[in-house]
Amino acid sequence: MVAPIKKILVRTPNWIGDQILSYPFFHFLREAHPSAEITVACPPWVQSVQFKNLVNHVVVLPRSLHATLLSRLDAVERGAEILRRMGPWDLGITLPNSFSSAWLIFRSGAKLRVGYSTEGRGFLLNQSVSWEKASTKHQPGAPSRSHRSEAYLKLLRNPDPRIKVGKDFWGIPALNNLDPGVPGIVQEFDAEKAWPDAEPLEPPPGPYWVLAPGSTAESRRWPPRYFADLARKIAEERGWVGVVVGGIAESDIAAEWEGDRKLKLLDWTGKGTPASYWKVFKNAKLSVCNDSGLAHVASLCGSPVQVIWGGGNPLITEPMGSGRVQISMNPVDCWPCESNTCKLIVEKKLECLKGIYADTVWSEVKTGFRI
Repeated sequence: MVAPIKKILVRTPNWIGDQILSYPFFHFLREAHPSAEITVACPPWVQSVQFKNLVNHVVVLPRSLHATLLSRLDAVERGAEILRRMGPWDLGITLPNSFSSAWLIFRSGAKLRVGYSTEGRGFLLNQSVSWEKASTKHQPGAPSRSHRSEAYLKLLRNPDPRIKVGKDFWGIPALNNLDPGVPGIVQEFDAEKAWPDAEPLEPPPGPYWVLAPGSTAESRRWPPRYFADLARKIAEERGWVGVVVGGIAESDIAAEWEGDRKLKLLDWTGKGTPASYWKVFKNAKLSVCNDSGLAHVASLCGSPVQVIWGGGNPLITEPMGSGRVQISMNPVDCWPCESNTCKLIVEKKLECLKGIYADTVWSEVKTGFRI
């Protein structure tokens, strides 16, 4: 007789977008173990978007004090010690594919340790899953790795048979009140229950749209002047106010835009955690984002999202949520490179992004979202 699983430890993804894509995983994990005590261990920058309605405890892992290998190992060991004291764990699952995340689960003392056998870490896991190795080129008939949300689901021992691909979870969100969409397993994300500690920002009065111009990677940032061109078009044609969201890195350009009255933009950067923007996204007419964590938050919270896509591969990381998603792309010869920096010569640098123009994006928005 197999002993019941009472305590589960999950090492969460390291990035906001990946954490949002793990929502179906946590939904089915809780469904499979309704009475289990589920604890997640996460880096501090994704703490605000942990799904607290689906887990019991959130442990924020210690940060490395220095950039050296020894310092990083020390941080992992300090995290493992915290988790060992909270155990014993019947089941440990690592969602990231890094060696350090598997080492953390191993050192936590989890009895059953589940994850992908990548990075030479298979010996740390006693239930490893083989990682599908295939081309990531976005070409007709070319093989590709699973979408990240599907990859997370494959780590569950008994995945839901209704989920053939990741989009089956959310179905196809409705465009408007006249279009019912195609229902999936879950139709709407309840941010108030999932993120009870977030202090939501109240949306501005009247119709508005959201723009998220930030991204940690150079190869995923649309040039700011293109965002400004789009804002000018929307202000002229619709008269909507635009809300600029993001962190400190976007504050200077957002302040500059706010000073140009023709753009009708409000600088709301740095006003809270990513979870604090949920109500702003939920009630927006539209969100235009780079390939970034906030694009995933916007879709999860129900906003129609137009993503300006750079060097990443949408087959792997396209946002999925209760809001419909469209992607603007300029697939040049080297696309998708999945690199954070562009290595081309100056004349062709970031051509995949610079070839996407505001006129094209606005046309795609109006046609696709019937705005």
